[in-house]
Amino acid sequence: MFWFWVGFFTLVAALLTLDLGVLNRKAHVPTIKSAAYWTMGWMSLGFAFSGFVWLMYENGWLGAGLIGKGVGGHGNEATITYISAYLLEYALSVDNIFVISLLFTSFRIPPQYQHRVLFWGILGAIVFRLIMLGGGAYLAHRFSWILYVFGAYLVFQGVKLFRHNDEDEFDQNKSLAVRVLRKFVKVVDGDYGGKFMVRVDGRRALTTVAVCLVSIELTDIVFALDSIPAVLSVSQETFIMVTSNIFAIMGLRSLYFVLAGAMAQFQYLKLALAVLLVGIGLKMVFHDHYKVSHVVSLGAIATIIGTGVIASIVATRRALKKAAVSGEPPPPSDPPAGPVSPPGAV
Repeated sequence: MFWFWVGFFTLVAALLTLDLGVLNRKAHVPTIKSAAYWTMGWMSLGFAFSGFVWLMYENGWLGAGLIGKGVGGHGNEATITYISAYLLEYALSVDNIFVISLLFTSFRIPPQYQHRVLFWGILGAIVFRLIMLGGGAYLAHRFSWILYVFGAYLVFQGVKLFRHNDEDEFDQNKSLAVRVLRKFVKVVDGDYGGKFMVRVDGRRALTTVAVCLVSIELTDIVFALDSIPAVLSVSQETFIMVTSNIFAIMGLRSLYFVLAGAMAQFQYLKLALAVLLVGIGLKMVFHDHYKVSHVVSLGAIATIIGTGVIASIVATRRALKKAAVSGEPPPPSDPPAGPVSPPGAV
């Protein structure tokens, strides 16, 4: 499997270099249209990779085989598992987008620098996810009872998400990480061209953009505590877990710019994610008593996510029609993250 890993991470590095180093070198505000194209491109790439997964596990290339089932002849099962894990991780990343939007607003990051912050945030997320995926897989293989703990945790998080208040805002002054960072490092406000570190009065200092990046990285670690157990419920195959997770993360940046200006229009998507977490948690808790096939899992994941998206779209259209008939102002959408005025002090 060594050469598979070398080829995969070479592909990831090439794509990210092409993205920021060639196509998006200058600071700019991506349009919804361009972000939608990028999102479709990343999703197409993620789904297309399932074809390689099929060839790999069907033909047993370099000894590729499912745990406990030998080498070769398992292309269909591996492909369904990969797509399930990919859809699950992509769906759970949506909740991360809501929090990132709050962080950008709280730190007053200008829209033209958000693309760069997200790029480096994704690089960091890939590293942290690899470490946590490895740790989660090791625990699952070493201690079978850990699946009960993961399952109970996901149920708890799902119930908690049901009760989540969309009006909650991130207050950087109450953030422990930000307060600790400010005690040990000089932080300056102002527009420094999106740089993370500058020299002020002969001393190096972090900008608000850098502090925001640190907060995003810490946030992703917190969200990984949900996504890692969730993907373990679908597969404990290291290759499938890692590839599905990374492809989902790589599409997060463009998806953010598609959804950032219309968060309020997806009012039922969080409920769908809550149902998904509870369902996955229960599946893990009762995995010794009830076996759920990969086909059923894939269908359930796609149905829950699709229902949340469709219900949100229908509800938004009804609200707009009602407002048009009654003459009342339409329900507000979330404004694009980022201020029009210069950044404030940290």
